[in-house]
Amino acid sequence: MAAATNGDTVKVHYTGTLEDGREFDSSVGRDPLQFTLGSQQVIPGFENAVEGMSPGDKKTVTIEPDEAYGQRTPAMVQQVALDRFPSEVDVKVGMQFSASGQGGRPLSVTVVDIDDDNVTVDANHALAGQRLTFALELVAIE
Repeated sequence: MAAATNGDTVKVHYTGTLEDGREFDSSVGRDPLQFTLGSQQVIPGFENAVEGMSPGDKKTVTIEPDEAYGQRTPAMVQQVALDRFPSEVDVKVGMQFSASGQGGRPLSVTVVDIDDDNVTVDANHALAGQRLTFALELVAIE
C-alpha cells in the first residue's frame, strides 16, 4: 500500500489533546481533515507525523511547541487604552478582536484582563507554548 509523501493530498481523522488530557479539537463526527503534504496548511509536526503513513494506519504523536504553534511570546501581550475600543462594545475577558499586526497584516487578539483604564490583549495563538498530542488515522491518499 502506498505511503503518503510530499505533494499528496490526504484525508486524516484526528483527535488533539493537551498534556492534561483535555481535548482541544477533533474530526470525530465530521469529515476527515483534507490537506496537501508540503503545502503548510497544517502545523509542521502534524504534517510530519502523517508523512509516511498508509491508508488505514493509526498512530499517536506528541508535538512540541516549536513544531506546533510556537512558544508564547511575552511581547505579544499588550495593554490598550480602554477608550480605543468602540463605546458600544461591552469589552469582556475572553472576547476576540481583529487588530493590525506588523505590516498591517490582520491579527487576532484575545482580551485577557481589564482594569479601569486599560484592556490587556494577547496575540499569541491559544495553543502557543503547548505540547499537543494527536491520535491520527490516515483515511485516504488522493
